[in-house]
Amino acid sequence: MGAARDTLVTPVGLRNGSNIKAAEMTERDAAIDEPRHAQTRWGLSGKLLVLTILFVMIAEVLIYVPSIANFRLSWLRDRLAAGHTAALVLDAAPRGMVPESLARQILESVGARAVAVKMGDQRRLLALSAVPPTVEHEIDMRNVSAFRAIVDAFETLFCRDQDMIRLIGPAPERGEFLEMVLDEAPLRNAMLRFSANILLLSLIISAITATLVYLALHYLFVRPMRRVTANLTAFHQDPENPARIIAPSGRQDEIGTAEYELAAMQRDLVSMLHQKSRLAALGLAVSKINHDLRNLLSTAQLFSDRLSSLPDPAVQRFAPKLMRALERAIAFCQSTLSYGKAQEPPPDRRMTTLEPLIDEVHETLGLLPDGPIRWISAVERGLAVDADPDQLFRVLLNLARNAVEAMESRSAADPARDQIRITGRREGTVVVIEVADTGPGVSEQARTHLFEAFASGRTGGTGLGLVIAAELVRAHGGEIRLIEGTIGATFRIAIPDRAVQLNARRGERARA
Repeated sequence: MGAARDTLVTPVGLRNGSNIKAAEMTERDAAIDEPRHAQTRWGLSGKLLVLTILFVMIAEVLIYVPSIANFRLSWLRDRLAAGHTAALVLDAAPRGMVPESLARQILESVGARAVAVKMGDQRRLLALSAVPPTVEHEIDMRNVSAFRAIVDAFETLFCRDQDMIRLIGPAPERGEFLEMVLDEAPLRNAMLRFSANILLLSLIISAITATLVYLALHYLFVRPMRRVTANLTAFHQDPENPARIIAPSGRQDEIGTAEYELAAMQRDLVSMLHQKSRLAALGLAVSKINHDLRNLLSTAQLFSDRLSSLPDPAVQRFAPKLMRALERAIAFCQSTLSYGKAQEPPPDRRMTTLEPLIDEVHETLGLLPDGPIRWISAVERGLAVDADPDQLFRVLLNLARNAVEAMESRSAADPARDQIRITGRREGTVVVIEVADTGPGVSEQARTHLFEAFASGRTGGTGLGLVIAAELVRAHGGEIRLIEGTIGATFRIAIPDRAVQLNARRGERARA
């Protein structure tokens, strides 16, 4: 027994679990830090700048393509208009009256090699250069689609200097159509000059637009995201520091909502980490206290064994109760760390008469019949509950002790006013137990965290009594809750009977 007592019991998660968890956190942090350093090469600003330039240039290309096609069509329409005027002049002169030199001057003024008009079945050549040209491309301006105009524009940009085009358009007066033979090089040179001008203008517009878009997006998105990222990094380094919680900027958009939710999450996490640290410290302290307390209780048990041998009737009356109390205290010391585990030990359920258990709680509290607090037990006669008697005793003792401490916290005690009333009844397969007091009740602030550890609404309270009671009741498949609208505080406990296994019962009948 001495060897067992000399072994210091460490809380769960502080010995082996802490080492494993530390190793897991180290590996996880390394896995997180590795991609973080790899991602800093291209930040949001760099990606935003590249994407902005790319998208603006794509927009400029989409603008340039129809623009160059439209410029080419306008240039050809201007040539057709000039050819239309030349055709009217040449057609108005009597046949053979226009000198050849004048005809050449007229063709040079309109930039054409030949001009002809078709009237009915006849094609009349109004003017012709000295050398008949060879035509490589034919353009009919009477019916040009948008797609064809774009394709022809790029073909013109890549044509040869000596290429010729045959341009067809509406004819003057009675003519069916007007034909012109032109050099394609002047058109290509004009299109190249237009492309250079639009490229220069596009670069200027792109630079201005990209700068404005970049600055706007940087101010609206990148800078707030950098702020959030920096806060997350700082919070990761010291998550228990409340000063690392992000301060929301007050924006009314999605980023503002994200900042607000992040701040709320960080506050909850800081509170949770503080609570976990407190639990760990409490577990370590309890393990130390448990070591010495078990020694003291064992010594008290030895003295109680000697007292039980005395012939005094009073001693013989109270000695068994003292022995039972010491045995229960030692059992509690053996399981003081059970709260640090995932759950309490499974209840050893059996049909237990409730009334003697309540009397034992009364005696443990030490409430005298003529004391300042009245004890009232109103339990159905012979009521039995399917529960672990020791765990149910702990539940009732915690609730009753909370009631006693709440009423003792008031300045003056009045037996007519300060009462603890325990009732018990069966409702079908469920046993309902109510522990009520006439104390000051539970504050609204304490109601929100009623069954949470260290959330006591009373000064000096540990905040563990209701947590332990709720955990033990839930282990029985029952429920515990605070009843609203009562004087003081009333807690209702409902413990259902265990389901009967029909197969087991049939087997018992068969064996009988």
